Amino acid sequence: MKAMYPQEKIDRIKGRYSDWIEEIVVDRTDSPIFFIKKPKLVDFLASIRMEEGLEYNFLSDLTAYDDNPPLEKIVDYGLGVVKPGQPGGPRFVVVYQLFSLSHLDRIRIKVRVSEDEDCPSVTGLWAAANWLEREVYDMYGVRFSGHPNLRRILMDERWVGHPQRKDYPIRRYQRFEGSAPLESFGLEGR
Repeated sequence: MKAMYPQEKIDRIKGRYSDWIEEIVVDRTDSPIFFIKKPKLVDFLASIRMEEGLEYNFLSDLTAYDDNPPLEKIVDYGLGVVKPGQPGGPRFVVVYQLFSLSHLDRIRIKVRVSEDEDCPSVTGLWAAANWLEREVYDMYGVRFSGHPNLRRILMDERWVGHPQRKDYPIRRYQRFEGSAPLESFGLEGR
């Protein structure tokens, strides 16, 4: 089977899931990006994973970005600390890159998440989401409700903050004495 043309993909998904779609954007390569309403995210992903003709059954990536408004730079003792711009809509965008193995077709799904709310976990659909959601949590602080083991994966457990946020001080240095406790890695001391 061949991949759908972008407009075919938009028409098919919009026709069936219009109530679940917040917005559709077409990127510079003419690929549609579907912004899904957060409460419908897991249902939507499960549906396009199983629906005949779509079958986006492979999670190739899950990431996020800080969609904070343009930042206002503040000089704080030369550390390059930044302060978020005007408060407004959801701060983060979680991105799901899916691939249909049977149709050799890709799709990008996004969901907007406020700083004070959780994003639903998709670990029930794709086991690989476990590690990817942990990375997003570690780097941005986005919490995933229903995640089986949401904790840091890259940064030391003692690390304060989330280094990929736009408001994270770029020159911040955190020093730790000794190594991290083995318990933080799920191991017991000898």
